[in-house]
Amino acid sequence: MQRKLMAWGALLAMLAVGIGAFGAHLLKSRITEDYMKVYETGVQYHMIHALGVILIALIVGQWGESTRLRWAGRLLIAGTILFSGSLYVLSISGIKVLGAITPIGGVCFIMGWLFLALEAFSRKTTL
Repeated sequence: MQRKLMAWGALLAMLAVGIGAFGAHLLKSRITEDYMKVYETGVQYHMIHALGVILIALIVGQWGESTRLRWAGRLLIAGTILFSGSLYVLSISGIKVLGAITPIGGVCFIMGWLFLALEAFSRKTTL
């Protein structure tokens, strides 16, 4: 589990850098300023939650595997795909109905962090 979470986190972080560079260098002159802000929000949340997945992988290395940590990682990954992915597609395509997917990703983020918090509260030892 730790190896897979670390790999997913690193892959997501790499994609966040690449997608951010794509937006800054190729997309900025092709979409409106408002859509560029939407795109940048996607990149910001993408990187934050990629680092969150890496953090969970490191915590698994200290505390061992658990169902809550597994779900925390899965939910942050799913949230990144749904939240950031929908913002990327929305900003490039202008298809506003895709904005309905974004809150689902946000709920995944919230639940992922909640599972991590519940695991931390249940531990008798620190990192």
